[in-house]
Amino acid sequence: MVPAEGLELAVWEWPGDSPAVVFAHATGFHGRCWDQVARCFAGRRRLAIEFRGQGRSSKPAPPYPWQPFGADLAAVADALDVRQAIGVGHSMGGHSVVAAAIRRPATFRSLVLIDPTIWPLECYGSPPFDASFIRRRRAVFASTEEMWQRFHARLPFSRWHPAVLRDYCQFGVLARDSHYVLACPPAVEASIYEHSREAASNLYPGIPSVTQPVLVVRAGIAYRPGIFDLDASPTAPDLAAHFRAGEDLLLEGRNHYIPMESPELVAEWIGRA
Repeated sequence: MVPAEGLELAVWEWPGDSPAVVFAHATGFHGRCWDQVARCFAGRRRLAIEFRGQGRSSKPAPPYPWQPFGADLAAVADALDVRQAIGVGHSMGGHSVVAAAIRRPATFRSLVLIDPTIWPLECYGSPPFDASFIRRRRAVFASTEEMWQRFHARLPFSRWHPAVLRDYCQFGVLARDSHYVLACPPAVEASIYEHSREAASNLYPGIPSVTQPVLVVRAGIAYRPGIFDLDASPTAPDLAAHFRAGEDLLLEGRNHYIPMESPELVAEWIGRA
């Protein structure tokens, strides 16, 4: 547990050699969703943060603007002396890895951004998404096995690698008396989505300061303006071009849940980095 701005941030750490690999999860997820990727790098130091409101980290009441997530990651890197690491972020985690690289340049030597939630520039300042359906999600389960049984045959979970879904269920709930509750409360998750396109979430002014090599992996299912589709890519098609050393990789036909469906591909990209 790492203190930051009066909160406690959970970090899962596997000790090993440098350079470290730092994993940053998507909205509503947790650090152990990366287990099937992290296990490919035995012997190397690996860290998986759990952002405020999610996993085992502190959960202040909403709202959840996006600026603190990058600050959380930078604070963890400072507290644990993380330097010249490989930064790996999915969705909101990709946004946070870039924000931390802007805020604390020594943290990363290269970045692997998997369908990061960095919208086209013109989207920032637009009206928030209607995430009311997120607030209606079931949040209480009798057991992790019940959670697995409820999810494994339903989209999008039925497309996930079975071991990733097991990790998601095992570590995605917290024990409360005789039941289990989601480690990211639905109200927190909804608030994060609703603030994703605020003007203050815009990283473009700072992106030119990121000099490290950056791989931007984009899902092929395109975002359609005005439609809140969790399968679609939230990544600007020209994002890689905004970095000094950016590389774009488009995965035709793929949806947003790339790390959950193909952890071996993510490990391959990290290996290149």
